[in-house]
Amino acid sequence: MPRSNYDYPGYERSGTTYWTKTTLLYAGVIGGALLWSLPFWWMLATSVTANPSAASIKLLPSNPTLDHYETLFSTQPIGKWFFNTIVFAGSVTAFNLIFDSLAGYALAKVDFIGREKFFLLFMSTMMIPAMVTLIPVYVFLAKLGWVNTYQGLVAPMIANPIGIFLLRQHFKGMPSALGDAAKIDGCNELQTFYKVYLPLAKPALATLGIYTFIMTWNNFQWPLIIASDDSMYTLPVALFSVRNQFFTEWGLVMAAAAIIVMPVILVFLSAQRYFIRGMTLSGVKG
Repeated sequence: MPRSNYDYPGYERSGTTYWTKTTLLYAGVIGGALLWSLPFWWMLATSVTANPSAASIKLLPSNPTLDHYETLFSTQPIGKWFFNTIVFAGSVTAFNLIFDSLAGYALAKVDFIGREKFFLLFMSTMMIPAMVTLIPVYVFLAKLGWVNTYQGLVAPMIANPIGIFLLRQHFKGMPSALGDAAKIDGCNELQTFYKVYLPLAKPALATLGIYTFIMTWNNFQWPLIIASDDSMYTLPVALFSVRNQFFTEWGLVMAAAAIIVMPVILVFLSAQRYFIRGMTLSGVKG
């Protein structure tokens, strides 16, 4: 019988010391969770308050109403902005899962000249500030005629060195004997990657997918630059637009913020166990 994680000499699950530590631990966790959720609760409460004021913070809405949401959907193209954000975040996430996994596998399992140098080259790009490449990328896309288009929105973000590093570490921790056995059975390199290693990398892929989706969904700078009219706005840029139009209507601003943040929270909560597992498995390998 395997031994329990708590079944070892010196560990006690009773007594005053144990219960005091446990109570303090849970109190700290619950207190931290409540403190973290306080801004989100205030945002929701303000979005359903009839006449909210920026000068006062109320955690319980007075005269609850959904008028702000109705006004927002009737006066702004929320559906179009939501669609743009879904296309942007979904496409970038899909491309990152494909290209980062291929690059991570090649840098971990394919033996070629200069492999480690290529890996260092990929990692060195993380030290280049995004502002340095912003103008050259925009000029390049403008020459292609991709300004204010979906391809211009997605193209600069189809791969990420962080994702390559994450998946490289994950693949590096897998036994090479699996690939050798697949090649003996007649698989080529791509088949070995697709049929053997990729199914075993689901935790890391889930981690990368969640991370990329959330970061892309919240991206404000690039959609603001590449979109020349509001028909190509994503939700974070739309919030900026709503803030400028209704700068005194905090109920409308908070309603727009709630529409932006709720999908991200739901995605993370539904897949957080894969995220934590993937980070644990990938961060200690290689």
